[in-house]
Amino acid sequence: MDQLVIRDADVVDGSGAPSYRADVVIHQGRIVQIVKEAAASGCQRPRATRELDAEGLVLSPGFIDMHAHSDLALLRDPDHSAKAAQGVTLEVLGQDGLSYAPVDDRTLEEVRRAITGWNGYGDDIDMDWRSVGEYLDRLDRGIAVNAAYLIPQGTVRALVVGWEDRPATPAELDRMRQLVAEGLEQGAVGLSSGLTYTPGMYAENAELTELCKVVASYGGYYCPHHRSYGAGALEAYAEMVALTREAGCPLHLAHATMNFGVNKGRAPELLTLLDDALDAGADISLDTYPYTPGSTTLAALLPSWASEGGPASVLARLTDPATAARVRHDLEVTGADGCHGVPVEWETIEISGVSDPTLAHHVGRTVRELADERGEEPWTTAHRLLVGDRLGTTILQHVGHEENVRAIMRHRAHTGGSDGILQGAKPHPRAYGTFPRYLGHYARELGVLGLEECVARLTARPAARLRLPDRGLVREGYRADLVLFDPETVGAGSTFAAPRTLPTGIPYVLVDGRFVIEDGRRTDVLAGRAVRRTPL
Repeated sequence: MDQLVIRDADVVDGSGAPSYRADVVIHQGRIVQIVKEAAASGCQRPRATRELDAEGLVLSPGFIDMHAHSDLALLRDPDHSAKAAQGVTLEVLGQDGLSYAPVDDRTLEEVRRAITGWNGYGDDIDMDWRSVGEYLDRLDRGIAVNAAYLIPQGTVRALVVGWEDRPATPAELDRMRQLVAEGLEQGAVGLSSGLTYTPGMYAENAELTELCKVVASYGGYYCPHHRSYGAGALEAYAEMVALTREAGCPLHLAHATMNFGVNKGRAPELLTLLDDALDAGADISLDTYPYTPGSTTLAALLPSWASEGGPASVLARLTDPATAARVRHDLEVTGADGCHGVPVEWETIEISGVSDPTLAHHVGRTVRELADERGEEPWTTAHRLLVGDRLGTTILQHVGHEENVRAIMRHRAHTGGSDGILQGAKPHPRAYGTFPRYLGHYARELGVLGLEECVARLTARPAARLRLPDRGLVREGYRADLVLFDPETVGAGSTFAAPRTLPTGIPYVLVDGRFVIEDGRRTDVLAGRAVRRTPL
């Protein structure tokens, strides 16, 4: 492989230290030489087969998306510009307790239907894997960017216990522990949960603690979507802190937000909780996306009792008038646990995607707008979508608070994650814009973070959580997963109106020393591979 020298770059190396000017030499996928202030030093400047003039550009480590939903997109779409064009060189998959390994034939079909809204059904992909190791091997055939994998606790529970709301038997718990251990041995970096999603939400804390003990013994971490981001959010965060302390397991809080009206201005309470735990010796990190709305499926709002048994059982309940009326009461009056204990406000629920093309006219409208247009109750509209789209509808949930977003972003345990759902005609713009939005809007324009600190939160800090010994920094000997961006123009092109617009100011991205973005355009390079857990 030929050598490449990147000349006169302003290196922001990921450590948080001030930038410096340097020539950086890359060979066989690694950084082999860094010559600081090469142009002014008078020394012999490094030579290479190819030279790239980086005058005016920042060279940083590739960005690590700590919360991605590209589990099938990486296989379906070799281009994957949604992430590659942002400078993302590594994504962490298997999020929110639901993904596609480990499975058997039954569980795979159930999971495919349960998270169609996240990833599509996947009938365009030959799902020839069943174990975690086989899925990682499939990624190794060549993907746009690198990927790490969290074992999805909900999928494990579905495989062993099913979709019923009951405690696991001792034998079932042993089997789940075995599956988690096998997945870690095969290369997974930790365990995820979706504790407002079935069937993961049916696990009691004692069950989760036992699984986390297995994770800790392999040097992995636990990444929960915890039991509430609305009413009871602080208690839900505290529950995860206490659970992982008991298990001796590192904790990474997924999309750490404080949403809904009940939590407006309450981020400082969360940060105090985390600081107290960190000061007492806890190992905690978190990720956020730099936007206020959230995104999930419409079916995710349903109460847990209505979701028991899996997708077929949900649809059967929704077609029974008496049961559907009970679901409505829980959603609109009581506050369903799927909606974080807060009565749903239909004006905040915007349809972002549908599985059935005949329902496409719903996209981009709130449930209340659609209902008013038809002169019906919002529940009638929502119910028709749930049944007609067979639970495949995705939504934006406009329930966040900017002051909370900024406060959590400043915290010492913070990293970046897109939580990007790539399905739907009008997905959340975070899928295409998270990382340039951090650099452009929050660092350059608002000054919420300094540039060096912002880059550290997107590179070295997540690499440390993943225990990657040769990624996340611009250092000699490290892998050449790198980004070159213009600090004056970098920014998210994606908006809520045009969510698939690519970013500006990121002309070059390298994975394993090979250009996946060159002169602002996607190449045909598929240099990404599975990144497996580093053994203890």
